[in-house]
Amino acid sequence: MDLHIRPQPTSTREAVYDALKDQILNFDLIPGTSISEKEIALHFNVSRTPVRESFLRLAGEGLLDVYPQRGTMVSLIDLSLVEEARFMREQLECAVIRLACHQFSEVDIAELELLLVRQRASMESQDNKSMFELDEAFHRTLFTRCSKSNTWAAMQQMNVHMNRIRKLRLAADHDWQHIYDQHQQMVDSISRQDEERAVNLMKDHMNLAIHDERFLREKFPTYFKP
Repeated sequence: MDLHIRPQPTSTREAVYDALKDQILNFDLIPGTSISEKEIALHFNVSRTPVRESFLRLAGEGLLDVYPQRGTMVSLIDLSLVEEARFMREQLECAVIRLACHQFSEVDIAELELLLVRQRASMESQDNKSMFELDEAFHRTLFTRCSKSNTWAAMQQMNVHMNRIRKLRLAADHDWQHIYDQHQQMVDSISRQDEERAVNLMKDHMNLAIHDERFLREKFPTYFKP
């Protein structure tokens, strides 16, 4: 288990929390893996208090299951939580892309186009972690440029369950052309102020998660709750 703490943490507790969360979301700690406070404290060379606090926080987000007297394990992926996150994102993403069609400037559109260039580079190098971050940046830009940064931030706790599916899909299947094409078509629709087409594209884009679930459950059956 290769655990790394991010540089310049705000606190030991935050550093442990961030590192564990990254390991879970990137499947370095796979669903169902048992972990212990003692083990993690030794890896990080910290006391057990920040580890215990991180465990409780991650359990509250649904990423760890804590069983008294039995120990702690990385939670299996709960598709009901994934679907709830997808539903929430679809509503908000469709609403914000409507705004983008009328509010985006040429500078805003150029920022999305630059992200597309960088996504293409990630596709060519098959860098799934970079592709995920650039996918996030694309959607975050829609919110921030429409003055909806707080809405984006509010989505993040529930969004973590959908992100597990998204990251697993990018790592398991490097055919990302459809994702890129939809992003490109969204930028074109925003540029043309074609609100109806932009919203339909976003709905299709959010529904990719449903199709990915079937593929991933067949490929990684032990990662999912029955």
